[in-house]
Amino acid sequence: MRYFTVKKVKYCWNNETQEFEKLKGLEDNMSCSQFHMLQGLSVAEQCRRRVTYGANSIAVHVKPILYLLFKEALSPFYVFQAFSASVWFSDEYEIYASCIVFLSSLSIIVSIYQTRKMQRALRNTIQSSTLVSVCRENDEFVEIHSDDLVPGDIIEIPRRGCVMQCDAVLLTGNCIVNESMLTGESVPITKTPLPNPAGPTTNQSDHSDMKFNMKDHAKHVLFCGTEVIQTRFYGNQKVKAVVIRTGFSTSKGELVRSIMYPKPADFKFERDTYIFVGVLAIIAGMGFIYTIVLEVHNGEDVSDIILHALDIITIAVPPALPAALTVGIVFAQRRLKNHEIYCISPRSINVCGGINAVCFDKTGTLTEDGLMMQGVIPTSNISFCEEVLDPSLLQPSPLLVGMATCHSLTIIDNNIAGDPLDVIMFNSLGWMLEEPGEEGSRFDMMVPTVVYPGSSSPLRSKDELQYGVIRQFTFSSGLQRMSVVSRKLNGQNFELYTKGAPEMIASLCKPETVPPDFQEKLMSFTKHGYRVIAMAWKELPPKINYVKVQRIPREQVEKNLNFVGLIVMENKLKPETTPVIKELREANIRCIMVTGDNLLTAISVARECRMVDAADQIILVEAAVAKDNKPALNFVYADDKTKPVEEVKGGGSGSLIQIEELDQVFHFAVEGKSWSVLQQHYPEILDKIAVKGTVFARMSPEQKGQLVELLQNLGYYVGMCGDGANDCGALKMAHAGISLSEAEASVASPFTSKVPNIECVPNVIRQGRAALVTSYGIFKYMACYSLTQFVSVSILYYISASLTDPEFLYIDLFLLSTLSITFGRTHPYPELAKEPPPISLTNIFPIMSLVLQMIIQAAAQTFCFLHIKAQPWFEPFEENPDDDYWSYENTAVFSISTYQYIILAITFAKGYPYRKNMFTNFWFLANVIVCFLTTVWVTIYPEPEGFKNLMELRPPEQVSYRLLYLGIAAANFLLSVLIETYLLDNPYLRSKFSRFVDHCFHHTEVKYKTIEREITENPDWPPIESSPGGMANGYTRLVSISSNHDGSLYCLSDSESDVKSLVSVSSSKIAPPNQQLTNVGKFSVNQGSLPCIANGEPNDAPGPVKTSQKVRTLSESDANGKLGFVPGNEDSILSDEITSLAHARSRDQMSNSSNAIPLLDPPPDRKKVLDPKNS
Repeated sequence: MRYFTVKKVKYCWNNETQEFEKLKGLEDNMSCSQFHMLQGLSVAEQCRRRVTYGANSIAVHVKPILYLLFKEALSPFYVFQAFSASVWFSDEYEIYASCIVFLSSLSIIVSIYQTRKMQRALRNTIQSSTLVSVCRENDEFVEIHSDDLVPGDIIEIPRRGCVMQCDAVLLTGNCIVNESMLTGESVPITKTPLPNPAGPTTNQSDHSDMKFNMKDHAKHVLFCGTEVIQTRFYGNQKVKAVVIRTGFSTSKGELVRSIMYPKPADFKFERDTYIFVGVLAIIAGMGFIYTIVLEVHNGEDVSDIILHALDIITIAVPPALPAALTVGIVFAQRRLKNHEIYCISPRSINVCGGINAVCFDKTGTLTEDGLMMQGVIPTSNISFCEEVLDPSLLQPSPLLVGMATCHSLTIIDNNIAGDPLDVIMFNSLGWMLEEPGEEGSRFDMMVPTVVYPGSSSPLRSKDELQYGVIRQFTFSSGLQRMSVVSRKLNGQNFELYTKGAPEMIASLCKPETVPPDFQEKLMSFTKHGYRVIAMAWKELPPKINYVKVQRIPREQVEKNLNFVGLIVMENKLKPETTPVIKELREANIRCIMVTGDNLLTAISVARECRMVDAADQIILVEAAVAKDNKPALNFVYADDKTKPVEEVKGGGSGSLIQIEELDQVFHFAVEGKSWSVLQQHYPEILDKIAVKGTVFARMSPEQKGQLVELLQNLGYYVGMCGDGANDCGALKMAHAGISLSEAEASVASPFTSKVPNIECVPNVIRQGRAALVTSYGIFKYMACYSLTQFVSVSILYYISASLTDPEFLYIDLFLLSTLSITFGRTHPYPELAKEPPPISLTNIFPIMSLVLQMIIQAAAQTFCFLHIKAQPWFEPFEENPDDDYWSYENTAVFSISTYQYIILAITFAKGYPYRKNMFTNFWFLANVIVCFLTTVWVTIYPEPEGFKNLMELRPPEQVSYRLLYLGIAAANFLLSVLIETYLLDNPYLRSKFSRFVDHCFHHTEVKYKTIEREITENPDWPPIESSPGGMANGYTRLVSISSNHDGSLYCLSDSESDVKSLVSVSSSKIAPPNQQLTNVGKFSVNQGSLPCIANGEPNDAPGPVKTSQKVRTLSESDANGKLGFVPGNEDSILSDEITSLAHARSRDQMSNSSNAIPLLDPPPDRKKVLDPKNS
């Protein structure tokens, strides 16, 4: 077998296709019935498959120290440092060379230690194995090590649960599973056996043998890494599953691969440092040639020429640059630790300074982990009663019994477990739940669950309030409801209780039982972010017995219900969430929610935490693939529209009604299913969705990583904050991942916060900005230091002299080292600026800064060099074989350069808006003062004589002349600071220049800014997409289109907080196709707030309507036909009906029109006219 392995994935040669293909398990090309026909593998077959698939282990190897040592030491910077140290040792400059060797060795050791520590933590967190019971070919079960499992093995799931070591399809029995590793939601999920179309009890005409699909059959798959809490089975039957994927091919393996091999996050600052070092290397090359030519001309020895030529290279390119750049990072890491934020990847701190977009998980990150009961609103006589804050005070009623029975709770280890919503709802009543019989065999019980008032309930004395749950219709996100069939103890009839999305439940109820103010009451809660659940009930006919209850389809009983009330819950935000989101948005940092939770809940939380302003509009992006494999895309308003409308009426039957909308900022909201369709079929739209998207819900761990990667490709610097194992891939992929958990997520993310709230995000960004500005300043300082010293040496080489070793030590150790270390101790500015600090060193401003500063430094040194030579007492330097550089020229150049190193440190030690003022950094301030006073002493009055001789200085005899250096230094300081502060850092000049560059060179824009500009300039976007079969809908479902006795059609659709606005359109009053609406065969209800009109031009459009724009219009004659206008009462009815349509939230398709126009925001320049009645 020919194969190769890349990043833990094996690719095998396919002789038929003549190419390498990714090795897959049993998840492809298998039908459901084939899984049930599988038999246990023989030992020989298992060994053969183990050779093909390898061991079933997710092994994370800790790399050997020697490997890491060579990899680290052979990096370009360390190679150059070794070269520099060798040159210095040869030149007898041992002290500084020894310091560089020590710092480099320490840096390599720390880097190796951190790398191995992280790899060990990942290995210890990820690796696990156990003994597994496997079926062999004779149906005998034997125990083997989990590492020996292969695809096709049939395993037994232990009755008391286990942690899955592979991906497996459940064949028999039920499993209660915690999939928090994948979804982030610690909610027990019931896994059911894979349907067997070929089974003896299956009607073959009703159930075709479908192909197995991982996504479609996920509720039958036990995923690797998830915890099986408990199994349920019939009698003594084993709970069996067939292994389909092992090792790194499993869901957990894919997650670990995303941690081990993330896409390299490119940081422009780091890339630019290499460019600048390359420029310095070019300058060093020029100095190298200059030195050789000059010294050959002067007749120097070959050994001296080589040594001096190599020495000038080490001067032009600073070997201490890597160590200096880490100074700000080290101090930032220490400050983060004081805020209980721990960093395992210090390099990421600088990257945090450029963050302009942050993705947040929802549950446990933005919100508390659980829901809270707010209250219940019962109904009586077709009207809502007062809200009951304590549900345990409810009197016996269908609402009370529904709350006690309509759930999927179970008892695990003597504790009630299940969906958090169900747990809170049930516990609020103070009732008890019992499951008779031995755990695991409850399928044999006729009544598996019994509920009754507990000792804490006011109804505890009422023994007749005991109910048994006979059957459950489990919750379906497609149907947005769940139901149970229960019966009262000694009761005669069965009762059905249904709970779910309020509008869904209302649509299933008898209209006369739904309060008329249903929508108003519902919106009063949902607009404040509450989670609202509706409850309905009905008594089943006496003819339905136990057997029929177990067989009856839910569609036959979930209709003609009685509406009994609303249950209101609150998913509380953490108190720190809203202020942090506000702080980030005020700093122009984009906030994005990416969660595995429900879309409507996510939208509600986004509004509550002000991630989306109250006035902003949310547009659902719904993409799906129809049965004919044709994709369709639709844009739907998530909220009810309460915008004023304008009626433009004219005489005659052909007049039109024009509906105008106010301009609003809009945000996209996307579900994971739509995301997949967009990726596959609408990649050109996906970039725009990512730029304008704020809420991404039902996202799998893989999709979270894809979103982060897409944002990075668009030019964003992305932070990710999450707390679950399902966030690991995105945390690792992001430029800066911040984990609020110390479990798996902390292994994948560079930052871990011990305080579990998002206050750590602005803290990390603040420290990152301060560290980035520090690195930015230190880089410029080190570059100018090198070039300043390069100028000094080049001037002195001209006379065959140089700086002495003590002078080099004074500059390199006393001035440079101390100033660069204390430089980074400045704390970050407490407020986040609206613009991130510059991250590019190749921008015109840093280049101008370095050029102008070096012109000043070179001019000052040249002036001092030439000026002292013009003095009458001047004695020129005489070359000598002892390399004694004692001379006036040496002292003049050295004296002015020492001031320049201090001046440059002050010039680049910028404060506001990213760091506090320099004067708050007492260490740096004291260091500057000490360096300045020491330099004044050395250059003005270098006494005693022994010190002067040690430094090899020859100062001018007159002290007054020495003061000239101080005066030149003062002028140098003023020029340097003024140019840097008032010219190069001038906000007005920088903004004008940036706008000029953006205007002239659009290609220089980051991609997301280009997309933003295109969206702004294109008022007709979002685009209109259509398909011949009508708009496919990936999120909303065609829940119910049923014909009533009066011929009306009821159409349902979602809205922000599970609201589905009910729109009734009389089917008998639909306008014929030959009327004013051209290209429309049927009346089309848009999946937004307003009717969706065909994209055709009316025959007699009046003047007020601009036909050059897409204008939503209804022919008045058609409107009369549809809406039932009464002659003589047109004004009032027309206004009421159009307003109600404008507020409606219908998303179901009632037409097959291929030209339907989705409801979109109007062009910005469209005239806004308010209805006088609404003004």
